[in-house]
Amino acid sequence: MDPTRAFVKDVKRVIIKVGTAVVTRTTDGRLALGRLGALCEQVKELNTRGFEVILVTSGAVGVGRQRLRYRRLVNSSFADLQKPQLELDGKACAAAGQSGLMALYDVLFSQLDMTSSQLLVTDNDFKNPDFRKQLSETVNSLLNLRVIPVFNENDAISTRRAPYEDSSGIFWDNDSLAALLAIELKADLLVLLSDVEGLYSGPPGEPHSKLIHTYVKERHQGEITFGDKSRLGRGGMMAKVKSAVYAASAGLPVVITSGIASDSVLKVLQGERVGTLFHQDAKLWAPLKEVGAREMAVAARDCSRRLQSLSSEDRRKILLDIADALEANEDLIRVENEADVSSAQQSGYDKSLISRLTLKPGKVSSLAKSIRVLADMEEPIGRVLKKTELADGLILEKTSCPLGVLLIVFESRPDALVQIASLAIRSGNGLLLKGGKEAMRSNAILHKVISRALPDSVGGKLIGLVTSRDEIPDLLKLDDVIDLVIPRGSNKLVSQIKESTKIPVLGHADGICHVYVDKSADIKMAKRIVLDAKIDYPAACNAMETLLVHEHLLENGGLNDLVLELKEEGVSLYGGPRSSAVLDIPAAQSFHHEYNSMACTVEIVDDVRGAIDHIHHHGSSHTDCIITEDHQVAEFFLRQVDSAAVFHNASLRFCDGARFGLGAEVGISTSRIHARGPVGVEGLLTARWILRGSGQVVDGDKGVVYTHKNLPLQQD
Repeated sequence: MDPTRAFVKDVKRVIIKVGTAVVTRTTDGRLALGRLGALCEQVKELNTRGFEVILVTSGAVGVGRQRLRYRRLVNSSFADLQKPQLELDGKACAAAGQSGLMALYDVLFSQLDMTSSQLLVTDNDFKNPDFRKQLSETVNSLLNLRVIPVFNENDAISTRRAPYEDSSGIFWDNDSLAALLAIELKADLLVLLSDVEGLYSGPPGEPHSKLIHTYVKERHQGEITFGDKSRLGRGGMMAKVKSAVYAASAGLPVVITSGIASDSVLKVLQGERVGTLFHQDAKLWAPLKEVGAREMAVAARDCSRRLQSLSSEDRRKILLDIADALEANEDLIRVENEADVSSAQQSGYDKSLISRLTLKPGKVSSLAKSIRVLADMEEPIGRVLKKTELADGLILEKTSCPLGVLLIVFESRPDALVQIASLAIRSGNGLLLKGGKEAMRSNAILHKVISRALPDSVGGKLIGLVTSRDEIPDLLKLDDVIDLVIPRGSNKLVSQIKESTKIPVLGHADGICHVYVDKSADIKMAKRIVLDAKIDYPAACNAMETLLVHEHLLENGGLNDLVLELKEEGVSLYGGPRSSAVLDIPAAQSFHHEYNSMACTVEIVDDVRGAIDHIHHHGSSHTDCIITEDHQVAEFFLRQVDSAAVFHNASLRFCDGARFGLGAEVGISTSRIHARGPVGVEGLLTARWILRGSGQVVDGDKGVVYTHKNLPLQQD
């Protein structure tokens, strides 16, 4: 939980204000039924947990406008429709729409076995002390009965001159009504729902606008540029901020967050850092974490451009210096890593995570060695990939260049930080890294050692280490500054990132890798390969998760030999429909399962075609292998299996950037664009076109004779 959200533990009574832009659809102004249903489900969940929930809702005018427009259309003659149509009176719209709005709330809450109640108020009502007292007593009675009070301003009989223009009085719209009620009814929290995620520094659609997580009046009130007011309601973000500041100054925490998302209110009350928080103590919470995301990305880009301007030898020297620094600080790195491992064990993390977390003896030296190998590879930046004579004296070159700024989100493995950082430096890219909290100390010391080895000519901000999970949503919005996101972790992590960003994402969600043992396989070889693929590093994404065996091996005993070898090594076996009964092993819950541990699934298939069908149906397009002495069958398998890496008579564990000669890898990609398989330096490069001429102009192509002649590449 973010420390600034610690107040939620004391929250009992919550007021939720639902804006018109949430209640109705922007396309046609009609009620957003799915959105309202999701809101009511959240209220039900809170009610079940013992929270007292009060709703303040807008939307009556919008509903009424739809009704009255239709009624006017039905009652109009053709001649009437030719005349200019006057705007409908807002008070009449409110009168016509209020009953429909409340009927909908009543139906939705009834479906959830809850009861709602309607309370219509006007500005003048609050001038009466007796009214205020009676209002409080009525609401308390309703809440004691677990009934949901639903408030709305009674616009139909409001004495305000025009509900959409007049902002005078005790309250002036439903945002200010919600703030007034929150104070009057002694609520513990006010949540103002909007059609955006919270308060931004500028109009939310603009690329440089960033979400303000905690509003500090002294700092932000002069910095914010508001966008257009809501087309549907009367307030907009400016009204929400004004109301939030008013309530917060009275000691009431307020959060402005999205009413479009289906779980925003629940997240707020779980202490998650969503939306914008207003709190009377906000100015005391310094330094604020919201300073960082864009600045960090921009700094990484600036440093990467300086890195690119260095000579190839200077960039090579940086990598050699980093390798030396890692070895010189090996003892310190081991101490910090051991502290992470100990903490993870005490926290009850599973063995596969602890295995990935542990920097085993010799690992730092191995990482340093791989960095030196990377340093000695051919210079990747500025290579001429293609050279063409467009016309006489007009030469076009396609050259390699860095992508720009990479954001890598990875879990558990601190060695990944070193590999990724070295690849980014070799390819001239800026880098932002977010590791898992379980490796916090390991990542911090590795980042410190690497950053200190960077020369001043590049700058220490080339590689930024993101320390808070709360900063990731901000970073994922920076599609104008960050060029590629590479997630390395669980299926859930990869899926969440893909759903949360417009930045291209490179990676793989699952590592469901297969070994198929054909009927012609050398069983002695098969045992070695199968065991290595499973037990060399069970937590790796290229470890064997499913063993497929030709049915012929059931008859000649080959299958039993393989199973016996796996069991003797301590591998837990689970069977598919055909193998579980034959081998007397538990049935696998799913073929699409990544164990990441000393366990795997075994299944019997008819032949190589059955194996290929199984892989395509249940695999993840990562790495798959065939063991066979029949080269015709092997070639068929290699051509037909649609995975990023396909092997014949070799362990799956060879699918690795270092083993492929890439120096290291930033991850393994199963996507079918840009880079596929282990992603090394080349996968972090793109192309730049350079044209050299001698004064040529197009001028409608008059006098230009295009030759488009391929020229030999002459690398320096």
